Amino acid sequence: MPVNIELSGALKMIEVRNLSKSYGSIKAVNVISLSIGKGELFGFLGSNGSGKTTMIKMLTGQIKPTSGSVRMLGVDVLEDPIRVRELAGIVPEQETHSSFLTAEEYLYFVAKIRKMENYEKACEKWFEFLDFGDQKNSLCKDLSRGTRQKLIFAQAFLHEPELVIIVESQINLDPVAEKSKEFSRRPREKRRNSFYFNTYSRNYKTDLYQPLGSFIKESWSIQAA
Repeated sequence: MPVNIELSGALKMIEVRNLSKSYGSIKAVNVISLSIGKGELFGFLGSNGSGKTTMIKMLTGQIKPTSGSVRMLGVDVLEDPIRVRELAGIVPEQETHSSFLTAEEYLYFVAKIRKMENYEKACEKWFEFLDFGDQKNSLCKDLSRGTRQKLIFAQAFLHEPELVIIVESQINLDPVAEKSKEFSRRPREKRRNSFYFNTYSRNYKTDLYQPLGSFIKESWSIQAA
């Protein structure tokens, strides 16, 4: 069944029209239209295997849809997927940093790829916010899992993106969670970022994730939750 979710009339950060993805006879995502404006938080709730990750891979140009169109930050994802990944901040489900770099070297590496100026100051800001201390000089492979997750979160926000996509929100980032709650209490017109979350926990149906959509496996579609 076609699903259409329109959040507001604000400047659109994500625009999806009639998006579908099939693998043979299996419909992973079925005819979805979705629009997310600037300053909005949007969460998708669904069980494992319900299509949440497939949706994000299409949004970020990692896989091509079977049909439909996607625009992120005004860019056609099918035409220029690399540009989309340059502009958006993406927090992957798995840590992807190089184990032979220190935390500081890793953030510097990401900053240089994004062609940032004065990146040392931006990196230091995030190390301070996430309470890294001397751990910024430790090799990534020697950091605890929670600290590695913080580092992945920092790289997504390093260039101050207008849109942040978090593949799986079940991560233990207490200071980030507190900042997100503060963000959610601001009037939408005063927010600089938009957020798109994936989660499988209904505990996240709070004011932090509003509006929130659900992937319903039985019908292979999305409904407003």
